[in-house]
Amino acid sequence: MTVKGKVRHVPQRMCVVCREVQGKRALIRIVRTPTDGVAIDVTGKRAGRGAYLCQRRTCWERALHSPVLNRALRTTLTENERTALAAFAATLPDSDTADL
Repeated sequence: MTVKGKVRHVPQRMCVVCREVQGKRALIRIVRTPTDGVAIDVTGKRAGRGAYLCQRRTCWERALHSPVLNRALRTTLTENERTALAAFAATLPDSDTADL
């Protein structure tokens, strides 16, 4: 008799820009905290209101030039926060078809 392996549950999250559902680890979380403002949460565990974005530069550019992040995080991004997020977005792949 063979023992069937348990299938682990993979948490799913949706990109706030393109609305594509992916595994939680495949997306990048942006978090708003009461003390630190808006920052990129690489661990996915920081306390605060979070929003998820794809690892595509096009999604990040659309998020920074539309009110979608303000709405998702329920805040208004400052110019410094936008600049920091844009600098991070510049490190992401250009293509929409990049392997994630």
